[in-house]
Amino acid sequence: MIAGLRRSTVCLTLLALGLSACATPEPAPSADPGVARGQTLARQYCAACHAISTADRSRISDAIPFRDLSQLYPVADLAESLVEGLMTGHPDMPEFRFSTQAANDLISFMESIQAN
Repeated sequence: MIAGLRRSTVCLTLLALGLSACATPEPAPSADPGVARGQTLARQYCAACHAISTADRSRISDAIPFRDLSQLYPVADLAESLVEGLMTGHPDMPEFRFSTQAANDLISFMESIQAN
């Protein structure tokens, strides 16, 4: 009985370690309130498709990781599109409209994770 319990404990521990290794790494919380709010927005609206940390992978292969956005264009240039309605050339991405403050927060977060 005791050996069976130990084996179960070991199996559960290994399972937990395996699941945690597969989990999306959580970006470290920011001391900047705007960046923190932007991170929350990214997690809520974007993480289902895009990688939103410095190490995770996008769940949709065509969804660019946020950390790589600056390789395509200046991230700050997205602010107007986020406020007026972000629409893309592919049908899977929904249209988003953010308040000016929310757009600025999201941009601040994106800028904080850009790859070098």
